[in-house]
Amino acid sequence: MPVGEICTREVAVMRRDETVMEAAKLMRQHHVGSILVVEDRNGVQIPVGIVTDRDLVVEIMAPELDDRVITVGDIMTQELFTVKDSVDTFEAIQYMRSKTVRRLPVVDEAGGLVGILTLDDVLELLAEEMLDLSKLVGYERKKEMRHRR
Repeated sequence: MPVGEICTREVAVMRRDETVMEAAKLMRQHHVGSILVVEDRNGVQIPVGIVTDRDLVVEIMAPELDDRVITVGDIMTQELFTVKDSVDTFEAIQYMRSKTVRRLPVVDEAGGLVGILTLDDVLELLAEEMLDLSKLVGYERKKEMRHRR
């Protein structure tokens, strides 16, 4: 199954020049742990960085910096790993593991933002698959009992 089918399509985004205070408020408003930083290029939102709740704590709150003047561009992770929406989910999981990231922005062929694949999305998918497999075991048992009375 391609990641485009399971990724979260509604992504909280910001521009580089917005403050980290605004990022924290947006995270709270949307109940998310990260914000993608995007640039508009010919009307397409291109992901260029990411800021996580951990970034806010470690980079801003712990050293007691002014969260109203520091921008998301100042603290964003710029080495952003993305995955195309057509990539197989299990290939994306391996990629997440190899890059040790919990979040992968999902892009189209032009590099435009489509969504985000998170560890939570992956765990939910795997839990559903495991449930389906466990139901299959139960069905097989019942089927055998009906046919071998």
